[in-house]
Amino acid sequence: MEEIINQLTSILVAYAPKVVGAIITLIIGFWVIGRITRLVVKSMEKQKIEASLQKFLGSIVGIGLKVLLLLSVASMFGIEVTSFVAIFSALAFAIGLALQGNLANFASGVLILIFKFYKIGDFISAGGHSGTVKEIQIFHTVLQSLDNSLIIIPNGSITSNPIQNYTTLGLRRHDLTIGVGYDDDLDKAKSVIEEVVKKTPNVALDQGYDIFVKELGNSSVNFAVRFMAKNDDFWPAYKFFMENVKKELDKNDLNIPYPQMDVYVKSN
Repeated sequence: MEEIINQLTSILVAYAPKVVGAIITLIIGFWVIGRITRLVVKSMEKQKIEASLQKFLGSIVGIGLKVLLLLSVASMFGIEVTSFVAIFSALAFAIGLALQGNLANFASGVLILIFKFYKIGDFISAGGHSGTVKEIQIFHTVLQSLDNSLIIIPNGSITSNPIQNYTTLGLRRHDLTIGVGYDDDLDKAKSVIEEVVKKTPNVALDQGYDIFVKELGNSSVNFAVRFMAKNDDFWPAYKFFMENVKKELDKNDLNIPYPQMDVYVKSN
């Protein structure tokens, strides 16, 4: 027993300072890491980075610093940390290969949230799909299409292709085509169309509008009609204009031609 006590006493004498130092290092280290993590999150808040990305990057910073702290404490007891670093590196490499596609989507998600190519509520075309942005996740973007279905697109396919944001400028332009008959008075038709544009309640008239003959079609003279509307008024303006331009053309005896075929029967 005396020999055992002497061995325990020598072990305690040898390792007690290291244990105390390790405990103090852990306490101070965790406090410093907490402060650093909070500073990182606050700096991202000032940059107005997406809240979900703030939490994610903050946790990544915290975990990385804690791993370094634990390796430092291990080295205080004479443990060789080189082998641990090699193991972590090998694991990271293997995970990177296994999740190569997801890592690309993650990196793209970070870019989208930082540079704000679009935000929730924007109507966009990206990755071959169009819809209103409902969610911006780390790996995917969720769109709500015009037929009320959800489209989940990997962020990697979005950033690797052109992104068309229809709403970010606040105004959208209607490009419409209205056809009248070849026998109709073009000046009168243009005047009628212009009056309808001016009466449309949701048109941004201060942005200007265009009405001109775009083409001479097979059965009609086609006017191009272009006007601007705010994002929220885009479809109401379209509905009002299309309904009322038909009514006004009818009132003024202006025809909207449709393709037709004349068939002649020749008898012997």
